[in-house]
Amino acid sequence: MTNPTRQTSRRGFFTQMGILFATVALPVKKSLGAAIATPPAMAVVKDRVPLLPSAYNRLPLGAIQPRGWLRRQLEIQANGMSGHLDEFWKDVGPNSGWLGGTGESWERGPYFLDGLLPLAYLLDDARLKAKAQRYIDWTLNNTQPNGMIGPKSNDDWWPRIVMLKVLTQYHEATGDARVLPVMEKYFSYQLAELPKRPLRDWGKFRWQDEALSVLWLYNRTGNAWLLDLARLLHQQGHDWMAQYADFKFTDRITEEYLKLHSGHGLEDPALSVHGVNNGQAVKTAPVWSLVSGSMDDRRAVLQMIHELDRYHGLPNGMFSCDEHLAGLNPSQGSELCTVVEYMFSLEVSLAILGDPALGDKLERLAFNALPGTLTDDMWAHQYDQEPNQVECSLHSKPWVSNSAEANLFGLAPNFGCCTANYHQGWPKFTASLFMLSGFPNTDAEDGLVAAAYAPCEVRTLVRGTTVHLLEETNYPFNGKVRITVTPGRTLEFPLQLRIPAWATGTKISVNGVARSEPQAGSFYKLTRTWKAGDVVEIEFPMQPRISRWFHNSVAVERGPLVFSYGIGEDWVKLRDQGMTADWQIFPTTPWNYALTADESTVANLITVTESAVGAVPFGIRNPPVRLHAKARKLPDWRAVDGVANPLPQSPVVSDQPLETISLVPYAAAKLRITAFPQSKA
Repeated sequence: MTNPTRQTSRRGFFTQMGILFATVALPVKKSLGAAIATPPAMAVVKDRVPLLPSAYNRLPLGAIQPRGWLRRQLEIQANGMSGHLDEFWKDVGPNSGWLGGTGESWERGPYFLDGLLPLAYLLDDARLKAKAQRYIDWTLNNTQPNGMIGPKSNDDWWPRIVMLKVLTQYHEATGDARVLPVMEKYFSYQLAELPKRPLRDWGKFRWQDEALSVLWLYNRTGNAWLLDLARLLHQQGHDWMAQYADFKFTDRITEEYLKLHSGHGLEDPALSVHGVNNGQAVKTAPVWSLVSGSMDDRRAVLQMIHELDRYHGLPNGMFSCDEHLAGLNPSQGSELCTVVEYMFSLEVSLAILGDPALGDKLERLAFNALPGTLTDDMWAHQYDQEPNQVECSLHSKPWVSNSAEANLFGLAPNFGCCTANYHQGWPKFTASLFMLSGFPNTDAEDGLVAAAYAPCEVRTLVRGTTVHLLEETNYPFNGKVRITVTPGRTLEFPLQLRIPAWATGTKISVNGVARSEPQAGSFYKLTRTWKAGDVVEIEFPMQPRISRWFHNSVAVERGPLVFSYGIGEDWVKLRDQGMTADWQIFPTTPWNYALTADESTVANLITVTESAVGAVPFGIRNPPVRLHAKARKLPDWRAVDGVANPLPQSPVVSDQPLETISLVPYAAAKLRITAFPQSKA
């Protein structure tokens, strides 16, 4: 069984209606009993002085809509667990503390909403909007007299940090007039309360996510005391920049270091090496640079990513964290919460810095690590995924602190945080595909930026004029991108196109006329007077290439996709879980191959077959692209307790016959080898 499907019938989708962007006086409409002003969904709010301006400005939720394969991916998500979790998982069900009940009242309701809400508005799905609105209305209508939001059963700052992110997105999408006053009153209360009750554990290590919401509100109100709150959060929060300026965690974190069995799991040493904390922390320096005004702070994010990649980097774009930093061995895993939080950090950091390398990293996660840990129908997920994943079963290896269920596919394997949190990955990526360039307090230099590539449609304002972009592409499965530009009137502005670092030889044309070759690893600026129907065509080179990893192993890449050998899969149901189930997967074919290709021979030894992108873009049954590689079995490379042994040092020698094996996109293969020994011949 290559991919399990639901045990019960699925609900159909609501008719998709598209988002209507108002450009005139904004009427007020009723939404589930709340007075909501239809928002200026095309308008962008820029950084106010004295904040250091961001390089780019993120478009409000709703300005970008998915199309093509990306829309199908979001529809699969809506039809899967994301669209139904509250119907059978009690932690986000009708008794949730975030709905006024006596159930789970900490992070899971806000986590779920942080993905459900943008998914609902990107698909304009009335059913999902109604689900999200229940949480929103309860939160906005049940604030305490002192300004505190959320369930009264706890006063932890951390879950409210997540709900604040939800409220910022909701306001952008709806313009609900209740949001800004509620946030302002809460922040005022917190500013007075933090000296007496400072940040602790999770909130202390994730303070930068709240700072982002504080600055979001400052840019809309101009209340200077909000910057005082941002400074207080920075003062009480963990000093991530200092940790990475002198990075000491260069090896796999041990159980002895964590002191898990002595009750120290939530103390600072363990939390500083926790994977999700580090994924969220990647945005810290850019966010703080807005307040500090320091370019050194702004650049610190690149140092952080460098250290994570150097000591814990994996071929799928992630760093190991199962669930603490775990070294370079591709048989170690990465927590799904870390994947989606790392993606969000990169989206935020890319907007602030304008560094194209952050877009490269974002695409690597979005097109590999994110779908690689979800079933094709998105009705089950893993807690931990491994690049070299030869079995998903009840074994304790290779985890230090996680349970034997950590790499099962299911409802809530190991721990339920990822069940609630993974929903934000695809929607927030979609909402970050395009950004606005330009300086604060003026629209004279405004333009649009293609930050990442996927089929989508954009409606926004540039220099006070409506601009519509339609991006048609099957990227990342092939390299052709077509962007049709339709301004409301003839208009001059720059369109910046991110050229990935791997894309030397990219070709660009405008209305069929070739432009100069862009530099790889840059933003290519097209400044011209645009008229309705102008067409920009990009052709990225898509030759296979080799990258080097643990023990000099090789991985095969093509564009932003990483490729894996897909091991035969036998899916065995462990238990039913309401509308879904938990699954083990056992291998049915050999997997211990060494590739013969290296950097100098990859063009001759690996061939490519492309096909149409099907209904399941990252599915194993009909992958849109396959690579065919020469390989030999390596009998001495084996698995113990369901985990592939560490890779032998390459190059290796094998006397086994030469075979041609098929490689598929990383996400398509749920059992896979991604980092291969390299054979001498």
